Amino acid sequence: MDNLSPEQRSMQMSLVRSKDTKPELRVRSLVHGLGYRYRLHRVELPGKPDLVFPSKRKIIFVHGCFWHGHDCRLGRMPKSRIEYWQFKIANNRVRDRNVVKCLHEMGWQCLAIWECELRDHMKLAERIRKFLES
Repeated sequence: MDNLSPEQRSMQMSLVRSKDTKPELRVRSLVHGLGYRYRLHRVELPGKPDLVFPSKRKIIFVHGCFWHGHDCRLGRMPKSRIEYWQFKIANNRVRDRNVVKCLHEMGWQCLAIWECELRDHMKLAERIRKFLES
């Protein structure tokens, strides 16, 4: 059972950001430090990608493990309203797949970075560099 009233829950959920999240800001800082320049949240592209590299035709999405259903400690399911969250996260995953498919059809290459991957800074930097230089 939810411990918050519907009004309190609504207020809490309204604070969840879709842009400029801490994981996204960390990836942006890392990419900038590697010497790459990018555009943010291009609305003309499906899914409003987090980082867009137009000259390379490459895109990076920064996914929160919970919101996008990653199979890790951060992506665990809440104990209340299980059906609601399973449905919501499943829909997010379907939307993510459809967006990537559409972008591939448009000639873009995509990389998804999970929130849990931000812990290993060196490994992530190498992964990003390989992606952007391939």
